[in-house]
Amino acid sequence: MPITRFAAVLVLFSTVAMGTVVEETYSDFTEEDQTPQLDYKNPFWCHSVRLTNGEATCYSPRGGRYRSTLGTRCEMKCDRGYRLLGRSSIRCLPTRRWSGTAFCRKMRCRVLHLIPHGRYTCTRGFEVDSRCDFTCSPGYRFEGEHSRTCLSGGSWSGAQPVCTDMDPPRIKCPPSRLKAAEPGKLTAVVTWDPPVVSDTADKSLEVTLVGQEPGTEFKEGPNIIRYKVYDQARNRAGCKFIVRIEVRRCPTMSAPLHGYVTCTSDGNNYGATCEYRCDGGYELRGVSRRVCQFSGDWDGEPPRCEPLEIKADVKTLGALLDQFYEKRRLLILSAPDLSDPDYQLQNIMIQKSDCGLDLRRITLIELLGSPPKETGRIKESPLESDVIEGLRQAFRISRLYFSMVLLDERGVDRERFITPMSSEELFAYTDDVLLEEEERERLELNREFCD
Repeated sequence: MPITRFAAVLVLFSTVAMGTVVEETYSDFTEEDQTPQLDYKNPFWCHSVRLTNGEATCYSPRGGRYRSTLGTRCEMKCDRGYRLLGRSSIRCLPTRRWSGTAFCRKMRCRVLHLIPHGRYTCTRGFEVDSRCDFTCSPGYRFEGEHSRTCLSGGSWSGAQPVCTDMDPPRIKCPPSRLKAAEPGKLTAVVTWDPPVVSDTADKSLEVTLVGQEPGTEFKEGPNIIRYKVYDQARNRAGCKFIVRIEVRRCPTMSAPLHGYVTCTSDGNNYGATCEYRCDGGYELRGVSRRVCQFSGDWDGEPPRCEPLEIKADVKTLGALLDQFYEKRRLLILSAPDLSDPDYQLQNIMIQKSDCGLDLRRITLIELLGSPPKETGRIKESPLESDVIEGLRQAFRISRLYFSMVLLDERGVDRERFITPMSSEELFAYTDDVLLEEEERERLELNREFCD
């Protein structure tokens, strides 16, 4: 440090008794220059630079050996995975301090979000160069990259993958089943347990039935039942089974000669009942109905339709009417004598419609005259006098004037006529009131034979 010397005269005054004495003395002193001077010879002007988890590269005017001399410049650089905070370049100042500070902080990537239905594991957490591998839950498949790496810039490589449910659910239908139709029916009620469904991913599955519901009536033959199941990703699976309804059947029922048969249900299925009827002028011999058994056979033996035999020589009215009960209707024609014009007119009209009477199951009984010449007949067969009187008493038939009485199959007086009736008028009443639906159908089928 340079030093400047100064000379000064120091005058001392002293007072003595004799008077004033003046003395002069000289004194030297130095003054320091406060401006520091560069001293490149001191190699440790500033403290040594250390950068944890990094490196400081310094350049000194004095050369490579001088790393902290005055004027030294240091470049700061962090290791991979660390980020520099502070000054990237510092100088050693005359104040024996560096122009700034710096340190290295460990660099991290942001926390990865969990992916639905998946997970990940990382080699070094979320530090730089850490690799995170992704896996999907059972039943899900990857869409995207299987791993991501934390880059040196603090960001993740690639994009977040997605776990997609690609596996369809599983479904197992009940076994197919065979069931016999119920008696007298072509259907049967069938029930079953719901299908068994499972899925590797979802617990909530949507099951849809395609077909009839269990517990309902199923028709004859195969009925295909399908089930579909959907998971939450709308993956679908399906199954099917068959519900077969078997109708036990008997041989087709044939009608007897001069008769016909009407059957319930489908006619020859298990439980069906067939009733036999005979055409006009014939009556049934044997059972009136037969039932189809589960074995496939009809019960009983087939009946016959034989010509109607009316015994007119019976002694009582009851014996006569029993032959007609539930078989035929009776039209009782009464007149004072054979010459009665009303009787003759009605008789002519009836003779012309004789076939129509048979088709309508009507038998004509004639009562003519008065005792002792009174006659009664069924066609050509005469009736006993007691039977004639029984008819007149039971149905209040007078001998004094012309009349007709129509009885139904149960012997009930249904209608009275006191004037001759045309066959059209008579049959219109019969068709409208006395005939059953089946009888009307048979009448239409056979009407042409009476033309």
